Amino acid sequence: MGMFGWVVIGLLILAVIYAIAVYNRLVRLRALVREGFSGITVQLRRRADLVPNLVETVQGYAGHERETLDEVIAHRTDAVSAKGVEATAQADTMMSAMLGRLIAVAEAYPDLKADENFRQLSSELTALEGELQSARRYYNATVRDLNTRVQSFPDIVFAGPLGFGEEPFYQDDDPAIQSAPKVSFDRPAA
Repeated sequence: MGMFGWVVIGLLILAVIYAIAVYNRLVRLRALVREGFSGITVQLRRRADLVPNLVETVQGYAGHERETLDEVIAHRTDAVSAKGVEATAQADTMMSAMLGRLIAVAEAYPDLKADENFRQLSSELTALEGELQSARRYYNATVRDLNTRVQSFPDIVFAGPLGFGEEPFYQDDDPAIQSAPKVSFDRPAA
């Protein structure tokens, strides 16, 4: 085998090693995207678990607001059970809007705002919404990194044939999805 043959073999070996490196990098980025989405679903599940207690507390003071309370309970697990990023984001936005209405109902009842259980639950909801916002940002950052690699040369040459494509961002038409709802309750005068 002549010099030319060894050069060709060397180039093929380098191409295979590079393809393996690209594949491993894309696998790692895809795993981070999946981890990021899992973080969102964990926070959504925590919120869904908190909602019945919050609704029950509000119901004790504002029972005639039945329609709002029933709607919140009926849709509390929609985001957790949704299939795919887009459906989850839309259900998440809908639940955030319903929780906003629930908090608006609570604002009309000074005794409810003074209730220690309600204040604790609302504090938990505020903290949870902050964690959910962080999870959304982390997911979107990992999607950005993966999509950048999948779209960049020379990774684009290997990405498609190796089964990698772009992932969707966690977003919705409602810009409020990117920020936690403001929940504040005045402390009762002592």
